[in-house]
Amino acid sequence: QVQLVESGGGLVQAGGSLRLSCAASGRTFSSYAMGWFRQAPGREREFVATISKSSGSTYYADVAKVRFTISRDNAKNTVYLQMNSLKPEDTAVYYCAATQRRPYSYTNSYDYWGQGTQVTVSS
Repeated sequence: QVQLVESGGGLVQAGGSLRLSCAASGRTFSSYAMGWFRQAPGREREFVATISKSSGSTYYADVAKVRFTISRDNAKNTVYLQMNSLKPEDTAVYYCAATQRRPYSYTNSYDYWGQGTQVTVSS
């Protein structure tokens, strides 16, 4: 089992920044690829970004390219999502997830999920 706990969400004005963190416990963190997803009210959960086990590669949804950066610190068992130039349409609950199965951009590939952290961007 892998337990994931997100933090860092909150209310921010459009154009602002937030850094989300996801702390992992349980099995070896470095053996999992990690992903960030988000879900807005009335919408399906969508892929945001993913990072490989060793941070060797990252991949972003179009909505996250340029503005968001995913990173991880395997020594701290933590994955991060730096979000800049936030827009009202980024408002959602953000989830981190862990997987050992590809493709890393697919929601159904992920076996472990955190409880989510709310991000609200005001205009």
